[in-house]
Amino acid sequence: MRMLTWDEFNSCVESITSSCKNRAFCGVYGFPRGGLCLAVALSHSLNIPLLNQLEPSSLVVDDVYESGKTLSRVLNFPDITTFVWLSKVKPIWWNTVELSDPNEWLVFPWENQERAYLDEKLYRNARGLSK
Repeated sequence: MRMLTWDEFNSCVESITSSCKNRAFCGVYGFPRGGLCLAVALSHSLNIPLLNQLEPSSLVVDDVYESGKTLSRVLNFPDITTFVWLSKVKPIWWNTVELSDPNEWLVFPWENQERAYLDEKLYRNARGLSK
C-alpha cells in the first residue's frame, strides 16, 4: 500500500502545469472524485476555469489510470489533452506524471487512510485477487 502525500500531489500539479503552461485550454475538467482535487489545483495553477462538464479544447485530469474505464469515455472527444497523476499501465494516448506498479494499492492524500485497508481488502476479495 502506498500512501501518497500532499507534497507529492503538489509536485504532480507542478509537473502538469509545466507541461501545459504554453497551451490554450478553455478550462480543466476533473473526473469525480479523485480527478476533482487535481482539476481544482490545476485551475488555480494554470489560471483557467474549472469546468463542470467536458468541453472541446479542455484539459481533462484524473488521479489514476487503472483499467481505462473512466478515461476511455473521452478517447474520441475533440481537441482535449488528458493527464493522470499515476498510471498503472504505460500511457498510449493519455499523459501521466508517474507510472505505478499495477498491483500497488494507492491511497491519495484526500482519502481516509484507515478506511483504505478495508477498501483494498474488499476490492481484492471481490475480484478474487490475493494481496
